[in-house]
Amino acid sequence: MTTVHERAVTAVADELSVWPASTTEPRSGHPAVGGVPLAEIADRFGTPVYVLDEGEVRERCRTYRHAFPDAEVLYAAKAFLCRAMVHWMQEEGLGLDVCSAGELELAVTTGFPPERIVLHGNAKSPRDLQSALRLGVGRIVIDSPSEIARLAAAVGPGGHQRVMVRVVPGISAGGHAKIRTGTDDQKFGLSISDGYAQHAIARLLDQPQLELTGLHCHLGSQITTVKPYMAAVRRMVGLMARLHEQHGLLLPELDLGGGHGIAYRPGDEALDLTTLSRKVRTELAEACASAGLPVPRLIIEPGRAVVGPAGVALYHVLAVKRSGDRTFVAVDGGMSDNPRPALYGVRYAPRLVGRHSAEPLAPVTVVGRHCEAGDVLAESELPADVRPGDLLAIPVAGAYHLSMASTYNLVGRPPVAAVYEGRARLLVRRESQDDIRSRDVGL
Repeated sequence: MTTVHERAVTAVADELSVWPASTTEPRSGHPAVGGVPLAEIADRFGTPVYVLDEGEVRERCRTYRHAFPDAEVLYAAKAFLCRAMVHWMQEEGLGLDVCSAGELELAVTTGFPPERIVLHGNAKSPRDLQSALRLGVGRIVIDSPSEIARLAAAVGPGGHQRVMVRVVPGISAGGHAKIRTGTDDQKFGLSISDGYAQHAIARLLDQPQLELTGLHCHLGSQITTVKPYMAAVRRMVGLMARLHEQHGLLLPELDLGGGHGIAYRPGDEALDLTTLSRKVRTELAEACASAGLPVPRLIIEPGRAVVGPAGVALYHVLAVKRSGDRTFVAVDGGMSDNPRPALYGVRYAPRLVGRHSAEPLAPVTVVGRHCEAGDVLAESELPADVRPGDLLAIPVAGAYHLSMASTYNLVGRPPVAAVYEGRARLLVRRESQDDIRSRDVGL
């Protein structure tokens, strides 16, 4: 029979299951991440502030390299990118997947080898392509037929560029309709079912300066089961077999994208990487054997699963208001620093930090400060005595927060502080009102 203390310890462990592995709680209500108390970070850097556990990021990179020892692992920079992240990815042996000249140039000017970078984008701008060619990007992923002629012209008759083609395999997977990208009814890629992918590849082969190294697909985001990836392998190998039959192609690479789901709240499902690796590699080997093809090198592109669980967002409570049956807890951030709840209906598990409360938990709606009724961060439970001035922490805040942030209501974007081995340091400073005003150049 468990004691009250044991049950309390178990409850805290469950609550912290989605927090960085370095999280400790020396005193009740006073958690630390990376050896640094969260309340201390809020005092030092102000709120809102993102806290990023460098050790957690590095360990997740190593987990991927261990699970996929023969694959090329590219970090999907759109999840979150800064100069420190570029250094960490390089030191941990990952490549980069970028979607714009901005992401590409930040990486290369930080010292990342351009040949280990892949450029994506359904509508690449002239600057995107010019930067990619000028900097010597490793591969460019073709996403539309018109891009073939544009890229070939930019490369020139004496040039050379390695490319892949993004294929739509016709598989629906992902945590929300807005983040499902493997079906024919969205903007990315070229469809297998209607022949557009095959037609584009035939056109591509007429451009000798463009070297087709493989096929790419991305099914969506927040995928928590292996089954969609297995189906994708079969369909992609089927297309590779048809290309071999029609054109004599033996493509050396197959990129299955990312979208690996993580848990945002205790009890949420997450994709099991060990199972994914074992089953995908087995399926790939068997499908290629059946088709009489050599096994291509696998490429994967995790982003959220690398950085998401390493982040914690800190906010101060500005107001507590009861309206009807609901209690609204308003914080000093919101949809300008985390638009995901408004976009996808995502909900988090906020926690009171910086003080211990003995009050029972009560249902609350944690809302932001912005002029939108949809500015809701979480439907959750907090101690019944939550009050203005309290500090709230929201875990799993490393991915698609700052990278999707805005200056709505002219509120500056928060800073990012890294924690590692008991020290905290600033990675990205807070956006000031001077920053915002400096962009306004006329009357």
